[in-house]
Amino acid sequence: MVISLSKIQNYSVSVLCALSLTACSVGMALDGQKDPDVSVVKKTAHRTDIEVQLGAPIKVDTHQNGNTTAVYQYEVGKEPSAGRAVAHGVMDVLTLGIWEVVGTPVERLKGDKVNMVITYDRNGNVISAVKSR
Repeated sequence: MVISLSKIQNYSVSVLCALSLTACSVGMALDGQKDPDVSVVKKTAHRTDIEVQLGAPIKVDTHQNGNTTAVYQYEVGKEPSAGRAVAHGVMDVLTLGIWEVVGTPVERLKGDKVNMVITYDRNGNVISAVKSR
């Protein structure tokens, strides 16, 4: 059986292209983001301590009595995972990169958005907090 040089080159280019498309899901699984520490949200906690964990609010309303209601949105369930990254990498190699068609959307859709509505008094201390998904 004779294999032409151009077939070998075409096959090599195809394999290299497939391999170059890999690693998106691997990188996303390794990158991730830690869940915020919501244990800081308790009565009398100060707003600055909470915003270190939850970030800036997406909406703020100030009431006539001086209290403030802030709405925070954050994601949970996107923790970095070496195990998931290895699994994606193995699937990438076994499928010559085709796994990325499945693996990348799986990683992108991982996690849940959570809203937390916190009411602060005029000094910035927590009065109440309600979490919803």
